[in-house]
Amino acid sequence: MRHINFDLQQLQAFIAVAERGSFRAAADHIHLSPPALSRRIEKLESIIGTRLFNRTTREVELTSIGRIFLDRARAAIDDLESAILGISDIAATRSGRVTVACVPSAALYFLPHVISSFSVKYPSIRIRVIDESMNQTLQSVLTGESDFGIGFMNTLMPEITFEGIHNDPFVVAMRRDHALSSRKSVNWAHIENERLISVARSSGNRQLLDDVMSKMGLLPNFAFEVSHIGTLLGMVEAGLGIAAVPRTALPTNHPVVIGLPLKNPSIARSLGLLRKQGSTLRPAAAMFHDHLFEALQKRKISGL
Repeated sequence: MRHINFDLQQLQAFIAVAERGSFRAAADHIHLSPPALSRRIEKLESIIGTRLFNRTTREVELTSIGRIFLDRARAAIDDLESAILGISDIAATRSGRVTVACVPSAALYFLPHVISSFSVKYPSIRIRVIDESMNQTLQSVLTGESDFGIGFMNTLMPEITFEGIHNDPFVVAMRRDHALSSRKSVNWAHIENERLISVARSSGNRQLLDDVMSKMGLLPNFAFEVSHIGTLLGMVEAGLGIAAVPRTALPTNHPVVIGLPLKNPSIARSLGLLRKQGSTLRPAAAMFHDHLFEALQKRKISGL
């Protein structure tokens, strides 16, 4: 068997550059000079026998081999840390790393609360969140970049197991001083002629809305279109219009924005946990997975 002679510092340097997309930022993070960091990466590439990064004057990006190696390097670091700590220490400190992919509407307000409560119980576990679109969330789960995902599925995929746990209804987000804000609920006829703010057509949320409106023969007035749910809510808060969004995208007690139930017809998405078929979660990821499951159950019971 070929003997591969690279060390922990080279792996840490590689991961730092991959996560930050910059040699200078990575060097600052691991308290190393940029030339020294470059030497470590060059040495690692020499040992492996291929380039891990494509470098330009403005940016650094992983090669296809580099992306594969990143997942294995992270796993190797975690396994090494676990081996050094020992079984008894792992049980006591609950150390490790978790990567979770999540659709932005759930990542905005729901996920930070869950991470906060989890970190109180397990402060030594590091959590990385990949907050991307539903399609990118699925790809992250499929490639193994993330341990599991949080999202919704309109169609089943044989490579992905979907554990639906929360029915997430759409509400109409508007300012508290909006003319419709005194109502207990609104229907589609109420909002058809309002200035609507929407996420892009590629979004799964937008596709759900477009499908319902098409079936009802509605011609909505989309005054603004944005890429991210956070931007959308900021525009609602500024009074630029209203928007139909999943309930989980809104905080429970926002000082300016409220969410009114959307009726006739109601629309909802099934939010759940996504796993790659046949995959086994590492201990830290399994604990966070269980914590998320419990949090979604509580949200379902409380009706938030």
